[in-house]
Amino acid sequence: MESSSVPVYLKDENLTQETRDLLSSLPSEKGWLVSQMYQFEGIWQTQALVQGIVNCQKHFEANDSDVILATLAKSGTTWLKALLFALIHRHKFPVSGKHPLLVTNPHSLVPYLEGDYCSSPEVNFAELPSPRLMQTHLTQHSLPVSIKSSSCKIIYCCRNPKDMFVSIWHFGRKLAPEKTAEYPIETAVAAFCKGKFIGGPFWDHVLEYWYESLKNPNKVLFVTYEELKKQTEVEVKRIAEFIGCGFTAEEEVSEIVKLCSFESLSSLEVNRQGKLPNGIESNAFFRKGETGGWRDTLSESLADVIDRTTEQKFGGSGLKFSS
Repeated sequence: MESSSVPVYLKDENLTQETRDLLSSLPSEKGWLVSQMYQFEGIWQTQALVQGIVNCQKHFEANDSDVILATLAKSGTTWLKALLFALIHRHKFPVSGKHPLLVTNPHSLVPYLEGDYCSSPEVNFAELPSPRLMQTHLTQHSLPVSIKSSSCKIIYCCRNPKDMFVSIWHFGRKLAPEKTAEYPIETAVAAFCKGKFIGGPFWDHVLEYWYESLKNPNKVLFVTYEELKKQTEVEVKRIAEFIGCGFTAEEEVSEIVKLCSFESLSSLEVNRQGKLPNGIESNAFFRKGETGGWRDTLSESLADVIDRTTEQKFGGSGLKFSS
Protein backbone atom coordinates (compact mmCIF):
# COMPACT_ATOMS: atom_id res chain seq x y z
CA MET A 1 0.00 0.00 0.00
CA GLU A 2 1.25 3.48 -0.83
CA SER A 3 2.08 5.46 2.29
CA SER A 4 -0.13 8.32 1.06
CA SER A 5 -3.18 6.05 1.38
CA VAL A 6 -2.46 5.22 5.02
CA PRO A 7 -4.35 7.44 7.47
CA VAL A 8 -2.23 9.58 9.77
CA TYR A 9 -3.34 7.69 12.87
CA LEU A 10 -1.83 4.46 11.48
CA LYS A 11 1.54 6.09 10.77
CA ASP A 12 4.50 6.55 13.10
CA GLU A 13 6.36 9.27 11.20
CA ASN A 14 5.74 12.28 13.48
CA LEU A 15 6.25 10.79 16.92
CA THR A 16 8.02 12.97 19.46
CA GLN A 17 10.68 11.60 21.79
CA GLU A 18 8.23 12.09 24.65
CA THR A 19 5.72 9.82 22.88
CA ARG A 20 8.40 7.22 22.11
CA ASP A 21 9.39 7.18 25.79
CA LEU A 22 5.76 6.75 26.81
CA LEU A 23 5.22 3.94 24.30
CA SER A 24 8.22 2.04 25.64
CA SER A 25 6.50 1.87 29.04
CA LEU A 26 3.13 0.61 27.76
CA PRO A 27 1.92 -2.98 27.22
CA SER A 28 2.08 -3.74 23.50
CA GLU A 29 1.01 -6.51 21.16
CA LYS A 30 1.11 -7.27 17.47
CA GLY A 31 -1.94 -5.65 15.95
CA TRP A 32 -4.27 -6.48 13.11
CA LEU A 33 -4.31 -3.28 11.04
CA VAL A 34 -0.98 -2.18 12.48
CA SER A 35 2.25 -3.99 13.21
CA GLN A 36 2.06 -2.97 16.87
CA MET A 37 -0.64 -1.58 19.14
CA TYR A 38 -0.31 -0.17 22.64
CA GLN A 39 -2.57 -0.29 25.69
CA PHE A 40 -3.02 3.26 26.94
CA GLU A 41 -5.43 4.02 29.78
CA GLY A 42 -6.92 0.55 29.35
CA ILE A 43 -7.62 0.88 25.60
CA TRP A 44 -5.61 -0.47 22.65
CA GLN A 45 -4.33 2.28 20.37
CA THR A 46 -1.88 2.90 17.55
CA GLN A 47 1.35 4.77 18.22
CA ALA A 48 0.08 7.92 16.56
CA LEU A 49 -3.23 7.81 18.44
CA VAL A 50 -1.44 7.58 21.79
CA GLN A 51 0.32 10.83 20.84
CA GLY A 52 -2.97 12.34 19.63
CA ILE A 53 -4.78 11.42 22.85
CA VAL A 54 -2.06 12.89 25.08
CA ASN A 55 -2.02 16.11 23.01
CA CYS A 56 -5.81 16.30 23.09
CA GLN A 57 -5.94 15.77 26.87
CA LYS A 58 -3.31 18.46 27.44
CA HIS A 59 -4.43 21.12 25.00
CA PHE A 60 -8.11 20.82 24.06
CA GLU A 61 -10.36 23.36 25.75
CA ALA A 62 -14.07 22.64 25.52
CA ASN A 63 -16.74 25.34 25.33
CA ASP A 64 -20.02 24.97 27.18
CA SER A 65 -21.83 25.08 23.84
CA ASP A 66 -19.77 22.28 22.22
CA VAL A 67 -21.42 19.10 20.96
CA ILE A 68 -19.25 15.97 21.10
CA LEU A 69 -20.12 12.82 19.17
CA ALA A 70 -18.51 9.79 20.83
CA THR A 71 -18.42 6.37 19.19
CA LEU A 72 -16.30 3.34 18.63
CA ALA A 73 -15.18 3.03 15.02
CA LYS A 74 -17.73 1.56 12.59
CA SER A 75 -20.69 2.29 14.85
CA GLY A 76 -22.57 4.84 12.76
CA THR A 77 -20.01 7.64 13.07
CA THR A 78 -20.32 8.87 9.46
CA TRP A 79 -24.13 8.89 9.55
CA LEU A 80 -24.28 10.71 12.88
CA LYS A 81 -21.69 13.27 11.79
CA ALA A 82 -23.96 14.08 8.85
CA LEU A 83 -27.15 14.16 10.96
CA LEU A 84 -25.62 16.33 13.69
CA PHE A 85 -24.04 18.73 11.20
CA ALA A 86 -27.35 19.12 9.37
CA LEU A 87 -29.24 19.54 12.66
CA ILE A 88 -26.94 22.09 14.25
CA HIS A 89 -26.50 24.20 11.12
CA ARG A 90 -29.98 23.82 9.61
CA HIS A 91 -30.72 27.56 9.77
CA LYS A 92 -27.39 28.49 8.20
CA PHE A 93 -27.61 25.69 5.62
CA PRO A 94 -31.26 24.91 4.77
CA VAL A 95 -31.72 21.45 3.30
CA SER A 96 -33.38 22.97 0.24
CA GLY A 97 -30.26 24.98 -0.63
CA LYS A 98 -26.70 24.12 -1.70
CA HIS A 99 -25.95 22.06 1.37
CA PRO A 100 -22.29 21.36 2.34
CA LEU A 101 -23.13 17.64 2.73
CA LEU A 102 -23.87 17.46 -1.00
CA VAL A 103 -20.29 18.38 -1.87
CA THR A 104 -18.25 17.47 1.24
CA ASN A 105 -17.67 14.15 3.02
CA PRO A 106 -19.07 14.26 6.60
CA HIS A 107 -15.60 13.46 7.98
CA SER A 108 -14.26 16.67 6.44
CA LEU A 109 -17.02 18.73 8.08
CA VAL A 110 -16.68 17.34 11.62
CA PRO A 111 -13.16 17.18 13.16
CA TYR A 112 -11.87 13.95 14.73
CA LEU A 113 -10.43 15.25 18.01
CA GLU A 114 -7.56 12.91 18.88
CA GLY A 115 -7.00 12.16 15.19
CA ASP A 116 -6.34 15.83 14.45
CA TYR A 117 -3.94 15.99 17.40
CA CYS A 118 -1.83 13.05 16.14
CA SER A 119 0.60 15.21 14.18
CA SER A 120 0.78 18.30 16.37
CA PRO A 121 -0.30 19.69 19.75
CA GLU A 122 -1.24 22.90 17.91
CA VAL A 123 -4.76 22.38 16.56
CA ASN A 124 -7.05 25.36 16.06
CA PHE A 125 -10.72 24.60 16.61
CA ALA A 126 -11.50 28.26 17.31
CA GLU A 127 -12.55 28.82 13.70
CA LEU A 128 -15.35 26.26 13.90
CA PRO A 129 -18.79 27.91 13.93
CA SER A 130 -20.58 27.85 17.28
CA PRO A 131 -21.88 25.51 18.54
CA ARG A 132 -18.75 23.53 17.65
CA LEU A 133 -19.35 19.94 16.59
CA MET A 134 -16.52 17.43 17.08
CA GLN A 135 -16.14 13.66 17.17
CA THR A 136 -14.05 11.28 19.27
CA HIS A 137 -13.43 7.56 19.74
CA LEU A 138 -12.12 8.13 23.27
CA THR A 139 -13.55 6.32 26.28
CA GLN A 140 -15.42 8.45 28.78
CA HIS A 141 -12.59 8.28 31.31
CA SER A 142 -9.98 9.39 28.72
CA LEU A 143 -11.87 12.50 27.60
CA PRO A 144 -10.08 15.81 28.21
CA VAL A 145 -10.96 17.24 31.62
CA SER A 146 -12.54 20.31 30.00
CA ILE A 147 -15.13 18.14 28.21
CA LYS A 148 -16.13 16.43 31.45
CA SER A 149 -16.17 19.60 33.56
CA SER A 150 -17.93 21.91 31.08
CA SER A 151 -21.62 21.96 30.16
CA CYS A 152 -20.98 20.64 26.64
CA LYS A 153 -23.21 17.82 25.38
CA ILE A 154 -22.07 14.29 24.48
CA ILE A 155 -24.01 12.03 22.14
CA TYR A 156 -22.79 8.45 22.32
CA CYS A 157 -23.77 5.91 19.67
CA CYS A 158 -23.04 2.21 19.87
CA ARG A 159 -23.88 -0.69 17.60
CA ASN A 160 -24.60 -4.40 17.92
CA PRO A 161 -21.10 -5.88 18.45
CA LYS A 162 -21.55 -8.49 15.70
CA ASP A 163 -22.38 -5.85 13.08
CA MET A 164 -19.64 -3.58 14.38
CA PHE A 165 -17.06 -6.37 14.20
CA VAL A 166 -18.05 -7.28 10.63
CA SER A 167 -17.86 -3.62 9.61
CA ILE A 168 -14.35 -3.34 11.11
CA TRP A 169 -13.37 -6.60 9.41
CA HIS A 170 -14.35 -5.38 5.95
CA PHE A 171 -12.99 -1.87 6.58
CA GLY A 172 -9.63 -3.34 7.61
CA ARG A 173 -9.42 -5.58 4.56
CA LYS A 174 -9.99 -2.54 2.35
CA LEU A 175 -7.69 -0.24 4.30
CA ALA A 176 -4.75 -2.61 4.77
CA PRO A 177 -5.19 -5.62 2.44
CA GLU A 178 -1.61 -6.86 2.73
CA LYS A 179 -1.73 -6.77 6.55
CA THR A 180 -5.11 -8.50 6.84
CA ALA A 181 -4.87 -11.05 4.00
CA GLU A 182 -3.33 -13.71 6.23
CA TYR A 183 -5.39 -12.85 9.31
CA PRO A 184 -8.26 -15.38 9.50
CA ILE A 185 -11.64 -14.20 10.70
CA GLU A 186 -11.60 -16.76 13.54
CA THR A 187 -8.46 -15.09 14.94
CA ALA A 188 -10.04 -11.66 14.52
CA VAL A 189 -13.17 -12.71 16.44
CA ALA A 190 -11.04 -14.11 19.26
CA ALA A 191 -9.04 -10.87 19.42
CA PHE A 192 -12.24 -8.79 19.35
CA CYS A 193 -13.72 -10.74 22.25
CA LYS A 194 -10.53 -10.21 24.25
CA GLY A 195 -10.81 -6.48 23.50
CA LYS A 196 -7.63 -6.51 21.43
CA PHE A 197 -8.40 -4.22 18.53
CA ILE A 198 -7.85 -0.49 17.99
CA GLY A 199 -10.24 1.28 20.36
CA GLY A 200 -11.11 -1.91 22.27
CA PRO A 201 -12.32 -3.41 24.50
CA PHE A 202 -15.80 -2.81 23.05
CA TRP A 203 -17.55 -3.70 26.31
CA ASP A 204 -15.63 -1.23 28.51
CA HIS A 205 -16.11 1.59 26.01
CA VAL A 206 -19.87 1.11 25.73
CA LEU A 207 -20.51 0.52 29.44
CA GLU A 208 -18.65 3.66 30.52
CA TYR A 209 -20.93 5.87 28.43
CA TRP A 210 -24.00 3.78 29.28
CA TYR A 211 -23.51 4.27 33.02
CA GLU A 212 -22.59 7.94 32.56
CA SER A 213 -25.81 8.52 30.58
CA LEU A 214 -27.82 7.01 33.45
CA LYS A 215 -25.94 9.05 36.05
CA ASN A 216 -25.90 12.32 34.11
CA PRO A 217 -28.68 12.28 31.46
CA ASN A 218 -28.42 16.02 30.80
CA LYS A 219 -24.76 15.58 29.82
CA VAL A 220 -24.68 12.27 27.92
CA LEU A 221 -27.31 10.93 25.52
CA PHE A 222 -26.98 7.21 24.72
CA VAL A 223 -28.15 6.19 21.24
CA THR A 224 -28.00 2.83 19.48
CA TYR A 225 -27.45 2.39 15.76
CA GLU A 226 -30.29 -0.13 15.68
CA GLU A 227 -32.88 2.28 17.12
CA LEU A 228 -31.62 5.02 14.82
CA LYS A 229 -32.22 2.74 11.82
CA LYS A 230 -35.56 1.48 13.13
CA GLN A 231 -37.13 4.85 13.95
CA THR A 232 -34.84 7.49 12.50
CA GLU A 233 -37.14 10.49 12.81
CA VAL A 234 -38.02 9.71 16.44
CA GLU A 235 -34.35 9.38 17.39
CA VAL A 236 -33.33 12.50 15.43
CA LYS A 237 -35.98 14.52 17.31
CA ARG A 238 -34.68 13.11 20.61
CA ILE A 239 -31.12 14.14 19.69
CA ALA A 240 -32.28 17.59 18.56
CA GLU A 241 -34.09 18.20 21.88
CA PHE A 242 -31.03 17.03 23.80
CA ILE A 243 -28.67 19.49 22.11
CA GLY A 244 -31.17 22.33 22.32
CA CYS A 245 -32.31 22.68 18.72
CA GLY A 246 -35.71 21.03 18.66
CA PHE A 247 -37.97 21.10 15.61
CA THR A 248 -41.07 23.17 15.07
CA ALA A 249 -42.08 21.62 11.73
CA GLU A 250 -42.39 17.87 11.09
CA GLU A 251 -41.30 18.20 7.45
CA GLU A 252 -38.01 19.69 8.63
CA VAL A 253 -37.18 16.40 10.37
CA SER A 254 -37.94 14.25 7.33
CA GLU A 255 -35.91 16.55 5.05
CA ILE A 256 -32.80 16.18 7.23
CA VAL A 257 -33.31 12.42 7.55
CA LYS A 258 -33.60 12.11 3.77
CA LEU A 259 -30.51 14.29 3.12
CA CYS A 260 -28.43 12.20 5.55
CA SER A 261 -29.75 8.77 4.59
CA PHE A 262 -27.28 6.06 3.56
CA GLU A 263 -28.86 5.99 0.09
CA SER A 264 -28.41 9.74 -0.35
CA LEU A 265 -24.89 10.09 1.07
CA SER A 266 -23.46 6.96 -0.57
CA SER A 267 -24.67 8.04 -4.03
CA LEU A 268 -22.89 11.42 -3.95
CA GLU A 269 -19.73 11.74 -6.00
CA VAL A 270 -17.82 13.26 -3.07
CA ASN A 271 -18.42 10.03 -1.10
CA ARG A 272 -17.65 7.69 -4.00
CA GLN A 273 -14.48 9.24 -5.45
CA GLY A 274 -11.16 10.48 -4.12
CA LYS A 275 -9.60 10.47 -0.68
CA LEU A 276 -9.99 12.41 2.53
CA PRO A 277 -7.08 14.56 3.80
CA ASN A 278 -6.18 11.72 6.22
CA GLY A 279 -5.50 9.38 3.27
CA ILE A 280 -8.56 7.12 3.49
CA GLU A 281 -10.64 6.61 0.35
CA SER A 282 -13.98 8.38 0.71
CA ASN A 283 -16.01 5.32 -0.26
CA ALA A 284 -14.47 3.25 2.57
CA PHE A 285 -17.05 4.73 4.93
CA PHE A 286 -20.06 3.55 2.94
CA ARG A 287 -20.43 -0.23 2.75
CA LYS A 288 -24.00 -1.36 3.52
CA GLY A 289 -25.28 0.73 6.42
CA GLU A 290 -27.67 -1.97 7.61
CA THR A 291 -28.51 -3.89 10.75
CA GLY A 292 -28.12 -7.66 10.98
CA GLY A 293 -25.65 -7.71 8.08
CA TRP A 294 -23.26 -9.80 10.18
CA ARG A 295 -25.11 -12.90 8.94
CA ASP A 296 -23.42 -12.55 5.54
CA THR A 297 -19.94 -12.81 7.09
CA LEU A 298 -20.07 -14.64 10.44
CA SER A 299 -20.78 -18.33 10.85
CA GLU A 300 -23.27 -19.29 13.57
CA SER A 301 -20.46 -20.53 15.80
CA LEU A 302 -18.48 -17.27 15.51
CA ALA A 303 -21.62 -15.21 16.12
CA ASP A 304 -22.26 -17.36 19.20
CA VAL A 305 -18.78 -16.56 20.55
CA ILE A 306 -19.53 -12.82 20.35
CA ASP A 307 -23.03 -13.29 21.82
CA ARG A 308 -21.74 -15.26 24.81
CA THR A 309 -19.06 -12.64 25.49
CA THR A 310 -21.66 -9.85 25.24
CA GLU A 311 -23.97 -11.57 27.73
CA GLN A 312 -21.10 -12.11 30.14
CA LYS A 313 -19.76 -8.54 29.90
CA PHE A 314 -23.10 -6.73 29.93
CA GLY A 315 -24.75 -8.91 32.60
CA GLY A 316 -26.57 -6.79 35.17
CA SER A 317 -26.11 -3.52 33.24
CA GLY A 318 -29.59 -3.46 31.75
CA LEU A 319 -28.05 -2.99 28.32
CA LYS A 320 -29.06 -5.47 25.61
CA PHE A 321 -28.73 -5.76 21.84
CA SER A 322 -31.21 -7.42 19.52
CA SER A 323 -29.85 -10.32 17.50
